[in-house]
Amino acid sequence: MKHLIAPSLLSADFMNLRQEVEMINHSEADWLHLDIMDGVFVPNISFGFPVLEGLKSICKKPMDVHLMIVEPGKFVHEVAETGAYMMNVHYEACTHLHRTIAAIKEAGMKAGVTLNPHTPVSLLEDIIQDVDMVLLMSVNPGYGGQKFIEHSVEKTRCLREMITRKGLNTLIEIDGGVNLETGKRLLEAGADILVAGSFVFKAPNPIKVIHDLKAL
Repeated sequence: MKHLIAPSLLSADFMNLRQEVEMINHSEADWLHLDIMDGVFVPNISFGFPVLEGLKSICKKPMDVHLMIVEPGKFVHEVAETGAYMMNVHYEACTHLHRTIAAIKEAGMKAGVTLNPHTPVSLLEDIIQDVDMVLLMSVNPGYGGQKFIEHSVEKTRCLREMITRKGLNTLIEIDGGVNLETGKRLLEAGADILVAGSFVFKAPNPIKVIHDLKAL
């Protein structure tokens, strides 16, 4: 499978949100990544379901919803109602992760589990077969534009080895500090999907940047 690119709306110009989404629609981006933050699980607040509902009618790309919140299992129905393709929940935020993953799938979405930088991939041994995707945070979640954590490359490689050993098709997504240099190394280590926020939306020509990421 050719790798996928998922620009993160967190870095978009929210005063011109429709134009930003139209740009994504006309680009080579595969998904639109949406970070929902509650100011509790992470030290920042982003946007909520009204924005996702608004995007539903104008976004032509599959929506990859990443819940950086406490008790994400409470909001499976609300996320599904927005038409989301993928719902990502944090391993660290789910006491009953298997139950939450099952609920996401029952709601008709693909299920992803996210790991913070300090969380080892070995903790996924007993759940990896049940998820469609693992999102590895390559920065500490909460803010865009942070410096890439170098260990993320080796972490990606370890996760790819686990998936291969178990004979699974689980996708690996990476979010944080992704650019052409780090993106190339992450893909070589086994990543399938690259999330890029400020690198795309703050660029003079975002469509070209998406093309360049897609061409890695």
